[in-house]
Formats: sequence, C-alpha cells, structure tokens
Amino acid sequence: MRRWLQRHGGDDRGSVSLELVVVFPIVLLILFGVVQGSLYYHARSVALAAAQEGLRETRIEDGTADAGQQRAEAFVDAAGGDDVLRDVSIAVTRDATQAKVTVAGTSLSVVPGWAGMSVTQTAAGPVERVTAS
Repeated sequence: MRRWLQRHGGDDRGSVSLELVVVFPIVLLILFGVVQGSLYYHARSVALAAAQEGLRETRIEDGTADAGQQRAEAFVDAAGGDDVLRDVSIAVTRDATQAKVTVAGTSLSVVPGWAGMSVTQTAAGPVERVTAS
C-alpha cells in the first residue's frame, strides 16, 4: 500500500512547511492590522474625551479658552500623553454664545517607518450665561 501511495502522489512530506510559508505572512498582516486599528480608535477616543473635557471647562460662565486648553492638555497627559496620541495640538475658541475645542494628533504605529494616522476630534456647545427674566 505504501509503495502504491508513493507512486501515485500520496507523499505529502514538506507540504506543511509550504503552507506555513504562504499562510503565516497573511496571519501576521491581519494581526498587525487589528492592532493598528485598535491604536487608532483608542487615540480617537482619547482625543474626543480631551476635547469634551476642555469644552466643559471653557463653556462654564466664568470659563476661558486658556482654562479649557489647559484642561484638555492635562487630560491627554493623564491618558498616556505621547504613548497614546503624538504631536497633539489643541485649538480652543470661545465667544459670547459658543465654545469649541478641537484636539488633533497622530496615533501610534506598529509598522516601522510609518508615522501613524491623523486624528482630529471636536467638541462644541453653548456658553453658560445668566439672563435676567
């Protein structure tokens, strides 16, 4: 039986190595893609939370744009700083009726030589004010 299998293509020696050479890079690509996507979405979440924190500080009745910017910076630092979101820039605007905070940066990258993906999140809302009735 063994001789018959050898003559008619029944010998599979080496096929596992060949399959591994073909499949393993695909598995690694999928794994790195999932990790990279996770880092991007985490950076987006941190940027949005920082923008919301800055907005809370900016839109209160006695709030200022500087106080909102400091609050957003402190949130990013507390969330991991450069280990989560790199090259952070925070823009805060406030007028008599509206406040807006925008946090921008770059997510981390697991791919060497690739800078990561750009992240921009904005939070806006009305300024609290007391009106006479």
